[in-house]
Amino acid sequence: MLASTFIYGGIQTLRNPQSRVPGAAPIVEQLTEIADKQLPIEVSHDVEQWVKVNAGVHVGAGTLLALGKFPRFAALALATSLVPTTFAGHRFWEHEDPKERFGQTSNFLKNTGMLGGLLLAAVDTEGKPSVGWRARKTAGAAAAAAEASYERASKKAAKAQKRAAKQAKKLKS
Repeated sequence: MLASTFIYGGIQTLRNPQSRVPGAAPIVEQLTEIADKQLPIEVSHDVEQWVKVNAGVHVGAGTLLALGKFPRFAALALATSLVPTTFAGHRFWEHEDPKERFGQTSNFLKNTGMLGGLLLAAVDTEGKPSVGWRARKTAGAAAAAAEASYERASKKAAKAQKRAAKQAKKLKS
């Protein structure tokens, strides 16, 4: 159900990306300016292209989330994409008309709630242990096994050393 909004909205945006360009322009300008300073490659400044990419992420990741395929990755991709989308499309602080401001505030808060749902989906392991937990457990078991092997080897080495000492005494006598 969470994915449906992204799939529908992404398809609508892909059909008519020009409707989203004016709202996205300030965010794209800020992001591309930062990217130009931070990245060794040049990024596109074409706002419509960024709108299409964002819509594609919404459709693709939304579909993955709806199908239950890579749900944590899909939710994280949607959450990452939702933040600039929200700031581009629902800039309620720029509206003077109370009705327009209310509508934009409502949509901003709706997106904030969806972001919370996506973050929960991104960390949900469906009752299965996370990769981090499994890695820590495996590392702990490996460390315990290595320590036990070391102790057994140390005991064997000590016994061998005692036998060698006894053998050396016999040879001297």
